[in-house]
Amino acid sequence: MPLVPLDAADDPRLADYRNLTDVQLRLAKEPAEGLYIAESSKVLRRAVDAGHVPRSFLLAPKWLPDLADVVARFPSVPAYVAPEATLEAITGFHLHRGALAAMHRPAPRPLGGLLAAARRVAVIEDMVDHTNLGAVFRSAAALGVDAVLLSPRSADPLYRRAVRVSMGSVFQVPWARLGSWPGDLAAVRAAGFTLAALALGPGAVPLGAFPARDHERLALLLGTEGDGLSDAALAESDVALTIPMHGGVDSLNVAAAAAVAFWECRYDDDDGGALPAL
Repeated sequence: MPLVPLDAADDPRLADYRNLTDVQLRLAKEPAEGLYIAESSKVLRRAVDAGHVPRSFLLAPKWLPDLADVVARFPSVPAYVAPEATLEAITGFHLHRGALAAMHRPAPRPLGGLLAAARRVAVIEDMVDHTNLGAVFRSAAALGVDAVLLSPRSADPLYRRAVRVSMGSVFQVPWARLGSWPGDLAAVRAAGFTLAALALGPGAVPLGAFPARDHERLALLLGTEGDGLSDAALAESDVALTIPMHGGVDSLNVAAAAAVAFWECRYDDDDGGALPAL
């Protein structure tokens, strides 16, 4: 186990971990340098179990026993060890679970390959809140969504907060970033998917009345946190779906709405694709 005790927070070998709280800096640095940060022992373990490869580890001493087997799987990868106060000085925040890893960012997945193996996909337009995005991925993993597609301006699923909120589900659910929006929706439709937009407005079908069981392949479109789906995305959709509201509430948070839609439109393998009656 190549443990490397740290003498100072300004060690040049720790460049991957500096300024983790500077969102704009990290969003520019991490994709450009082909890395992302996995935070907490559980998320780190899920990353390596998904086949992702670490560049280095950064650990508080008390987390060494819990992650010894993970570190041992990568004998040539340095594991930097420092007291929690030093970790906070390096990263810019207090680590409640003192374990980080700088991971090699996996290669992008081709759209065609994702669609070929999928029956239920989520398509996300311009979702910029990493907490919401992580929550959507966690619901997708739990409720049988086979893939997530992101518009070019959507947030990074491998940003630290998105990874943490998803509890590592971003490693479990295949995803791809579309190159053209909404143009690439034509490729989704050509692969046999019905495009169902989660949107308010005249003509929208209540989600519980939509015959999801009749659609072998279904793509659920989700919009931004404030404005919802754009007119251009709605124009590409085959149907608009809405979740009936009560108590004077006009809509749900997009992550909550996604979970409801994923459940209502789930695909059941047990009876040849038909969904059970709800």
